[in-house]
Amino acid sequence: MMRLSLILLFLISLLPTVAQDKIRVSCVGNSVTYGMRLPNRETECYPARLQEMLGDRYEVRNFGHSGSTLLSNGHRPYVKTPEFQQALDFKGDLVIIHLGLNDTDPRNWPLHREEFIPDYRQLIDTLRSVNPKARVWICLMTPIFHSHSRFQSGTRDWHGQMQRVIRQIAETTDGVDLIDLYTPLHKHPEMFPDALHPDADGAMVLAQTVYSAITGDYGGLTLPVLYGDGMVLQRDEPIMLHGTANAGERVTVMLNGKKQKTVAGTDGQWSVRFPKQKAGGPYTLSFRAQSRSYEFNDVYIGEVWLCSGQSNMEFKVGQSATAQEDLADAANHPLLHLFNMPARARTDAIEWPDSVLKANNRLKHLHYGPWQTCTAQSVSQFSAIAYHMGRILADSLGVHVGIICNAVGGTTTEAWIDRTTIEYEYPQILYNWLDNDHTQAWARGRARLNNKQATNPLQRHPYEPCYMFEAGILPLEQYTIRGVAWYQGESNADKPELHAMLFGLLQRSWRKYFGQRDLPFYFVQLSSINRPDWPTFRDSQRRIALTSRNTWMAVSSDLGDPNDVHPRMKRPIGQRLALQALHHTYKHKIVSEGPVLANAKRVGSSVELTFRNDDGLACTRGFEIAGADGLFYEAEIRIGDGRIVLKSNRVKVPCAVRYAWQPYTEADLHNAQGLPASTFLVNRLK
Repeated sequence: MMRLSLILLFLISLLPTVAQDKIRVSCVGNSVTYGMRLPNRETECYPARLQEMLGDRYEVRNFGHSGSTLLSNGHRPYVKTPEFQQALDFKGDLVIIHLGLNDTDPRNWPLHREEFIPDYRQLIDTLRSVNPKARVWICLMTPIFHSHSRFQSGTRDWHGQMQRVIRQIAETTDGVDLIDLYTPLHKHPEMFPDALHPDADGAMVLAQTVYSAITGDYGGLTLPVLYGDGMVLQRDEPIMLHGTANAGERVTVMLNGKKQKTVAGTDGQWSVRFPKQKAGGPYTLSFRAQSRSYEFNDVYIGEVWLCSGQSNMEFKVGQSATAQEDLADAANHPLLHLFNMPARARTDAIEWPDSVLKANNRLKHLHYGPWQTCTAQSVSQFSAIAYHMGRILADSLGVHVGIICNAVGGTTTEAWIDRTTIEYEYPQILYNWLDNDHTQAWARGRARLNNKQATNPLQRHPYEPCYMFEAGILPLEQYTIRGVAWYQGESNADKPELHAMLFGLLQRSWRKYFGQRDLPFYFVQLSSINRPDWPTFRDSQRRIALTSRNTWMAVSSDLGDPNDVHPRMKRPIGQRLALQALHHTYKHKIVSEGPVLANAKRVGSSVELTFRNDDGLACTRGFEIAGADGLFYEAEIRIGDGRIVLKSNRVKVPCAVRYAWQPYTEADLHNAQGLPASTFLVNRLK
């Protein structure tokens, strides 16, 4: 008995030593660190989750204090809280600081912004003074979303300014590293019920992000979804390849016998750059690291295009009017490579089950590939327009062409724009989007129906502003592309002026994301259907093409259906997009579009029109002219000397002219190449 007691006393004496051997982790912060609004804060806050991930070798303490500011002269300074003193007493070996959110209050940053850097450095120094060997991380702040009450009155802008300063502090302070808590959460507004505090899922993302920073464990070598057998890399551009790996892990990349080596950074990111190369292949592309390796075969260097939009771009080869002939022709086309990203669930008039709703909140609305060489089997479920465009490009250029298609039926223009652009340029469209008038009523109604069984009031949907960028563009991870083919607008046709602004934002968004200031955009003008607002919308699209940089349009109004928003004749549209790309991007000397109005003037009681691309002008119907009263009448058409002359016995002094100004039009102006003219309106004749 005495012997047992002595053993117990000895073991008890060892306990403090064991505790002291643990690595102490101090989580310093505000209400986000504390776990404000979490129903089970003690177990769901990010420090608690971090403790679970790190295990028994670590002791994690939560020193978060709700409402506290980094600024010492702020309205509630963290350095005056009891949690700060507790953090000093704890003497953490690893210190994670997440402060600044409350400094966006107008009582703080606007008055004391010049004090932010010295106050932050003083906080770091004080925490180090009690443990000089401590490692310190400071964090880019978690997002503040648009529904926050002060978002547009200053918080949005001050938050962004503060983030830049936090980066500056991390870059210029010895022994301080940066953790980005913003990027992994900014695409998840559904995790922020009050626009400021993450829910349990958001806290888990925080914990995982901090865990990876502390341990360097980023899951080993991981590559973008577009990397795989049969992939096509853009020719004549530097070849940038990247991914993640564990911090400090050596990564070796080999392409076409050439080798590049790098080391993953503390954030797990790595990248290599190969010089630009001419078209060629097949090559082997390999990635090697200690954690795992990948080897991809049949990799080609050629031309890469992204085809996006809504249902008419999504419309499959197997559904088209020429399906039988197209599938026979596509039986073997080794130069054309397809990467399809179809939706996991159709946006039909149905209620989605919980599995789909959860997948959408994880931004998993799309499948990802894989790359496939074009055959009758692989192309049957691929976009008809994208296929026909890609085939002509491959045949004309004689190189391998990769087509990425991520179109989703019914999606809105605003759904494809990145969140930061929308937040700064047009935040109104984000507020209560299912009920505001900035989005189309049809799209809002369909989203409500699809999400009817959702329990999260912030349930995501592919028609929601920013969603498709987050679910369909971010996964591309800035893959180098030659250009974009776009067919969308049906879900924005009720507001042509708003759409014009949104389309400009979309172009700026994508050009910035892909790192190409002049990224070419080729888009399809809406077709013909009995919807009264479509003539105005088509004319708006025409003006977009005329006034936007590196932007060209393919006309489709001659291929419409009076009762079907999905006309089945897709081959000519893909061909017209390809012609535009061959002419403008690849500089082929061809006529790539139909007659384009160059000038309209009044000559007596007639209207005289001249056009570009006017060789072989032909037209039997579709023109109307109007006098000062604004009443339009069908015009007689006379063609000669490269001009079209219009006249009507009911209009003595013409003041305006329009062409193909019916929702469903049978207007037939075209040139010798058989390419049609766009709808247009001239309200004031010279």
